[in-house]
Amino acid sequence: MAGKKWPPVTPLLTVDAVVRTGGGIVLIRRRNPPHGWALPGGFVDVGETVEHAAVREAEEETGMKIHDLWLVGVYSDPGRDARFHTVSVAFGATAEGMPTAHDDAAEAVVFSDDELPEDIVFDHRRIVADFLRQERKSR
Repeated sequence: MAGKKWPPVTPLLTVDAVVRTGGGIVLIRRRNPPHGWALPGGFVDVGETVEHAAVREAEEETGMKIHDLWLVGVYSDPGRDARFHTVSVAFGATAEGMPTAHDDAAEAVVFSDDELPEDIVFDHRRIVADFLRQERKSR
């Protein structure tokens, strides 16, 4: 590997969860910049699977136990997060009950599919749109 540094510098790995509960989708209002509404999610820990990270992050931010995970997609646009290059593995999931804000979330709310807030951060509006499209196809 002449001329190559090891370990290589790579994008940060994250997860996002589109959680379906109570007939709507759970979003959190971010406590930290960038401010706005987001899907529950965060960084994958070393030694952790992306599936476990999605469950852990959703529980940490909403207090909800999610289940029935399915892959929505992988989102890798280098500009998806203005802070640094991230790649997100996004999952659809279900949960029971209502969310309560914890950890990095200032607020956690269930929004109906057609009444999502305007100020959704990152590429989470695209992820939700892909989730809804896949959900409609599976019916």
